[in-house]
Amino acid sequence: MTTKPRTLLALGGIVLLALVATGCGSESGTANATVETKSFSFSGENLIVTSHSSDLELISADVDEIQVERASSGSMIGAEPKSVWQLDGNTLTLDQSCTGISINCGARFTVKVPRNVTLSAENGGGRIKATGFTTELSLMTMDGDIDAEKISAKSVTASSRNGKVQLELGAVPDLVNVQSQDGIIQLALPQATYAVDTSAKKGRISVNVATDDGSAHVVKAHSRNGDISVEKAP
Repeated sequence: MTTKPRTLLALGGIVLLALVATGCGSESGTANATVETKSFSFSGENLIVTSHSSDLELISADVDEIQVERASSGSMIGAEPKSVWQLDGNTLTLDQSCTGISINCGARFTVKVPRNVTLSAENGGGRIKATGFTTELSLMTMDGDIDAEKISAKSVTASSRNGKVQLELGAVPDLVNVQSQDGIIQLALPQATYAVDTSAKKGRISVNVATDDGSAHVVKAHSRNGDISVEKAP
């Protein structure tokens, strides 16, 4: 007489597990993504890109307008994802909200920025990748990695509360200022002499570039919990 109740309980557990699993998808897949594009006229000198949780890929390019590609994927149960991509003044907001029970719901935004524009990017819970910038660059994410490559800007600032920060510079900078609370910092710099200021409360520090406290090329790297490496760029 106890077989049926046990069977029902087991089935109930399977149903509950399935519902919980559908709500766990936080990263968007790319195989079945829906890709859309949008362009924004922009005549300013400084652009701010903000997102709450979407991954951002930012590219300095030979374009006259800001060009955005959105790759959205996944679905929600009982509702549609709320997507935002709009330019208000010099602030470009890019987001896709999947609040509720969702299946691999999310979006990735690729942004091409005119080369003469100074960029600042802020992300709440997604990754930031930046490529090819020659103007002043500032990148900040609360929970996500930062990856910047082929950067020739004179001033680069990067900050992550919970994520890795990796910068590869193609020209000698005047200032590099990087902070990470919980994540490693990896810097690759062109050959030059730098005034290097590093600290890691819990982590190892490796500096393999020429140093001089009086150098006009300043590098600051500070981590609360993570290793720091400052190396010569390949």
